[in-house]
This record gives sequence, structure tokens and C-alpha cells, in this order.
Amino acid sequence: AVVSTQSTGTAREGDNVMYLAHRNDIDIEGACEASLACCTCHVYVDEESFDKLGEITEEEEDMLDMAPDLRENSRLSCQIVLSREIDGITVELPRITRNFYVDGHVPQPH
Repeated sequence: AVVSTQSTGTAREGDNVMYLAHRNDIDIEGACEASLACCTCHVYVDEESFDKLGEITEEEEDMLDMAPDLRENSRLSCQIVLSREIDGITVELPRITRNFYVDGHVPQPH
């Protein structure tokens, strides 16, 4: 069975998508808390917004290499900084993720 949930959130410019997800109770891990040291906040970005995102860094690419079910429109949500250019961005959570938390820890938004 495929479970589909849509959520709409309001954010400020400069927020990143991962923290926005946390503030809106969207189940995305973010184990490294945006320090670019894991792939647990991996998402798929809609084509229109993806084309407007800045170039992916080598560090982000290295982390994405560890993500299961990688696609051409994959990005780490902690690296997507919200701006007017990507107003209305749509991201999709992968069906599977690489989780690092084993003790029930839930990251808190900053």
C-alpha cells in the first residue's frame, strides 16, 4: 500500500525545507541537524523548483550517494534554502530512507 500525505506550510525566506518539515510534524529525520553529515533528510524536488535551486555542492553529492532510491531530482532538504525564486516548491519523501536514530530521538526544530 502506498500512503500519500500532502502538507502545506508557510515559511520565511532563509528557512530550510528540513526545519520547515519538522515544524509542521512531517516525518523526516535529519539526524545530523543540517550539518551535512548524513542523508536522512533526502527528498525529491519538483522539476520546476529543482531547476531553480543552486548548484549542488560536492559535500551534498557525497551524502546523497548514501541515500537509497536516489533520483535525478534528489536533494537534501537541509540544503534547500527557501527563497522567492522557489515559492511553491513541492518536495516528496522517498518511500525508503536511511535512518540513524535508534533510540526514538526526534530532532527538534531550531
